[in-house]
Amino acid sequence: MASNGLSSAMTLYGARTLTLSQAAAQAGLSEAEFVEQLERHGIEVAESERARALGGDTSPASAD
Repeated sequence: MASNGLSSAMTLYGARTLTLSQAAAQAGLSEAEFVEQLERHGIEVAESERARALGGDTSPASAD
């Protein structure tokens, strides 16, 4: 069962009242851990936020 802080943070993120980083901080989790909790509870995370939180780079590779 989610703690009150986590539950509140997930609710506020789901309502787009808090950003991902704000909600993760409120929950006391890293952004990556918070994204995992959101997905586990069926709360949609924008792909760009998910990629950033999980360390993925969605920008095109340079040809340097």
